[in-house]
Amino acid sequence: MTLLTAVTAAVICTIIWYRSEQRTEMKLGILCLMFWSASLMWLVDAFFEYAELGADYFAPAASDMLNDLYLGLSVVALGLIIWLIILLIKDPKGVVRAALFKKDR
Repeated sequence: MTLLTAVTAAVICTIIWYRSEQRTEMKLGILCLMFWSASLMWLVDAFFEYAELGADYFAPAASDMLNDLYLGLSVVALGLIIWLIILLIKDPKGVVRAALFKKDR
């Protein structure tokens, strides 16, 4: 379930990156790389878990699937938070800079 969550986020992010004209300005490539690398990590984890469990890998308990879903959603949320922090630091549209140096009249 973690792999499915990460791949879904990566595909959605890649579609947004492909269709957006502001992809460089909004640092969407960084977000895509984070989600695709998380997907690769979960794929490797799935290979090793299948090697350990065998056919039982394809019959997880409902509680294990729910825990994996929460973990996958947590990874997606953490990736989005890191991307937002990068956006705030880079400030491509100058919004943060304008708010910090705004003069009161």
